[in-house]
Amino acid sequence: MIYGPTLLFALGEGAVIPLIPVIADRLGADVAVAALVAAALVVGQLCGNIPAGWAVARFGERLTMGVAGIVILGGLTGVVFANSLLLFAAAVFLIGFCAAAFALARHSFMTTRVPLHFRARALSLLGGTFRLGMFVGPFISAALLGIFGDETASIVFFAVCQVATILLVFFGPDPEKAVPVGAGSVSRRDEGDSREADSREAEDTGEPVTGAIPVVERVGVFRTMWRFRGVLARLGLAAASLAAVRSARQVVLPLWGVSLGLDAGTIAVVVGVSGAIDFALFYASGQVMDRFGRLWAALPAMVLMGAGFLALSFTHDLGSAEMWFALFAAVLGVGNGLSSGILLTLGADIAPPTEPAAFLGSWRTLTDAGGAIAPLLVSALTALVSLSVGVGAMGFIALLGAIGFVRWVPRYVPRRRP
Repeated sequence: MIYGPTLLFALGEGAVIPLIPVIADRLGADVAVAALVAAALVVGQLCGNIPAGWAVARFGERLTMGVAGIVILGGLTGVVFANSLLLFAAAVFLIGFCAAAFALARHSFMTTRVPLHFRARALSLLGGTFRLGMFVGPFISAALLGIFGDETASIVFFAVCQVATILLVFFGPDPEKAVPVGAGSVSRRDEGDSREADSREAEDTGEPVTGAIPVVERVGVFRTMWRFRGVLARLGLAAASLAAVRSARQVVLPLWGVSLGLDAGTIAVVVGVSGAIDFALFYASGQVMDRFGRLWAALPAMVLMGAGFLALSFTHDLGSAEMWFALFAAVLGVGNGLSSGILLTLGADIAPPTEPAAFLGSWRTLTDAGGAIAPLLVSALTALVSLSVGVGAMGFIALLGAIGFVRWVPRYVPRRRP
């Protein structure tokens, strides 16, 4: 009931995402417009985070997930019957908008109910279900295309997954009732440094300093953003840089292969191997974070990806450029795999323990913004200077993010007790 709906949703979404540019092209879009239509999914998710935080806080995780699934069915209907690019883009935007609600509802549930000592493993597994769906979904879509020869089959597959998800959410056992709120609520500080941490919280949120953990009342999304502006502007920006580097990897590797003149099959193999390495490491990240602390996963991941991007940017004109492309694609896969679940876990760690949804809406908006901006930055730098400069810039951003994690994770994230 916790991971099943997430896996069903991710499988369906993973099957449809690769087809969005194809359908846009069939409706008359050129390459640039097709890319813009595909970006509507990310924009919809970005716009949906804050309303999703409000909905989860007001109506609960189960109802939010169920309603989001029903609305996604409407968006899929629009995708099938759209006869214009504008209508098709609106349907894609709606799917992304509801995907944000679905993801935030499950994130909020895990935040309030998973104990701290295995929170990172639980959230890494949650992130792993999304990765599994995005990894397997395209293969399911390819098989359906081979059998039926029509993109509609993959869209129907997504719809079937959504119907199963809705039935599971509404008629299956309710995890919200089975696991009481507060299972994941712990003090954000050790007893020995509680006074110092309280002073820091007062500085960052504007709340008065007290000797006890404050009771979190139900407040609005925008008031929550203002209250936690300190941590969002500091640790949140470091997290956004990680999201940016992750997103850039998905764009840079295919572009780099194209710039080297490699054929589509070779590029697909290299990107696929990188993705397989990434997926294989998702649970290891949670184990590292639970056993040694969040920084022990965040810092190696950012340093590896930063070094990988920077090194790759100097190999384009070398005689063995293809070998270096494959090597650093694997390095980026390792770094991305080690970062699995970090953004989910950090958001859960610093969210208000009893009413996390509004804060998580702000947190996810910030990280999704980083992921949305990165491809635009790479594209702009490639157009103005070169692809190598764009890739090197992402490496520089990763190293800056690593510094941010070193500075702010020890300050804001609760320490593990022995």
